[in-house]
Amino acid sequence: MKFIIRLLIVVLAIMALPYIISGIVVAGFYPALIVAIILGLINLVVRPFISLITLPVNILTLGLFGLVVNGLILWFIGTFVEGFSVSGFFAAVLGALIVSVANWLASKI
Repeated sequence: MKFIIRLLIVVLAIMALPYIISGIVVAGFYPALIVAIILGLINLVVRPFISLITLPVNILTLGLFGLVVNGLILWFIGTFVEGFSVSGFFAAVLGALIVSVANWLASKI
């Protein structure tokens, strides 16, 4: 049950992105749900490997490079999910920041 609530909070955050950031387009609930599931899977499977590779840069930037990595992942997801698009790197990083905050809030509930 916690997983479903957390997933729905992330989906709502993804659906709110176009209203906050002009460079992101979400067509509806189902593309946002697919993006949230893919984002969760990438963070589960690929994220530890990426974090290990970028560890020196992450240490130098005090963890802020992790936000850049999250933005790149969100931008990558926008390339192949129909109904979800990210127009630029800055929009992707801002979107990743909002999704990360929503994910953190969902984990605290």
